Amino acid sequence: MSVTPLTLTTMAALEPRDTGVADEVLSRAVRPEEDGTVLGRAHRALTVGIVSVVLLIAFEATAVGTAMPVAARDLDGVSVYAFAFSGYFTTSLFGMVFAGQLSDRRGPLGALGGGIGAFAAGLLLSGSAQAMWVFILGRAVQGLGGGLVIVALYVVVGRAYPERLRPAIMAAFAACWVVPSVVGPLAAGAVTEHLGWRWVFLGIPVLVVGPLALALPQIRRRASGPVEGTVAPPFDRRRIRLALAISLGAGLLQYAAQDLRPVSAVPAAAGLALLVPAVRGLLPRGTWRAARGLPSVVLLRGVAAGSFIAAESFVPLMLVTQRGLSPTLAGFSLAAGGGTWALGSWLQSRTWAEPYRERLMALGMVLAAAAIAAAPSVLLPAVPAWTVAVAWGFGCFGMGLVISSTSVLLLKLSAPQEAGANSAALQISDGLSNVLLLAVGGAAFAALGGGSVAHATTAAAADGASHPAAFAAVFFPMATVALLGAWVTTRLHERHP
Repeated sequence: MSVTPLTLTTMAALEPRDTGVADEVLSRAVRPEEDGTVLGRAHRALTVGIVSVVLLIAFEATAVGTAMPVAARDLDGVSVYAFAFSGYFTTSLFGMVFAGQLSDRRGPLGALGGGIGAFAAGLLLSGSAQAMWVFILGRAVQGLGGGLVIVALYVVVGRAYPERLRPAIMAAFAACWVVPSVVGPLAAGAVTEHLGWRWVFLGIPVLVVGPLALALPQIRRRASGPVEGTVAPPFDRRRIRLALAISLGAGLLQYAAQDLRPVSAVPAAAGLALLVPAVRGLLPRGTWRAARGLPSVVLLRGVAAGSFIAAESFVPLMLVTQRGLSPTLAGFSLAAGGGTWALGSWLQSRTWAEPYRERLMALGMVLAAAAIAAAPSVLLPAVPAWTVAVAWGFGCFGMGLVISSTSVLLLKLSAPQEAGANSAALQISDGLSNVLLLAVGGAAFAALGGGSVAHATTAAAADGASHPAAFAAVFFPMATVALLGAWVTTRLHERHP
């Protein structure tokens, strides 16, 4: 069995999770000459518009996992269920690179508008599909739009907000994920049960019109065109070819991870042959050896997001099959993490935290590693199942410190005319690490008998028809990768004489 990321990549990329502190985040006082806050008169319309876009994407991201099994069953597509997720992911990688090129050359307006349009078109296509291949095509179109939107939003923040306000708007993005992470699955379940799964997809496009009407005029005024005083960089066709290669390579790897037969080595080898040169060409030089400065910021984003999300993907499955929890209770075991993630994101946005940012990020990676290592303790019957909820709350707090801070540091270390390309590199590192670590974790899980776990019932789990070693083979290596991230935090700034 292979576990694919539902929409966790999107959640990490858009700085998940907080509303309990959202009001303070959005009203935090700064210098008067900078118009006070992100909700001050100069930034209010833009802030409300882009934060509302993120909020709607958050609701869709958290709801789609609930509706997807019903959709696959109705469309007779359970056998290709995973491709409904991998289709989104692979096309989003291309969208990220294309958005970086377009934003640096012409500004983020076109990428954002086109991305929202593609995202809505994909939702409509999936929601009206009568066959599974059409549904998967819709998810792929939606992924392309999601990749465009993610990078465009970063460029908007880098151009339209002064440096002092950027941590606050990143934390505001995080605030958009708390309510959806709790309410989204319940709302999607009710809609699926009473109206049908199609309305989970068809209901979002209409709601995005209002936020766009607020945000697009402000983006046109503040962030359109090339950066003032600079020459627009040429459109790099080589990067576009590399983006196609990385998308195709990631798709081949995900396909190979679905099946451990020897024949799967062929698409896996082809995927790696495409990925390696493409990644070397799209990420900053020195990323894989943790060169100081920007390369280490990009590497840390991938290490943090990939290890934590790969582990999180297996938590509900472990609780259902090993401890007999219902899927609803297993999902709620992660709900508290939404609030603590947001709390960490808010904490890094405080003015007093700026001199301690690297130390806070190191602490965040240690907390994430500890949470991942503690999760499989519930495989022991004597350990209460709620231990996972507590551990994951601390881990999510650490991730809130790290993920938002990598976004802030990236914009700080990027020249204005390079913000798009560097933001794309950050998102590629995030997304690519997800698919690679999930593929590795899924292969280890299946090799130790985890494939039968997916079909185990609660009664079977209670009778001992389980494979706890398969879960341990996922969590402990991911904890080691997260600890590696703690070391990478020591290399985020260049050493000066």
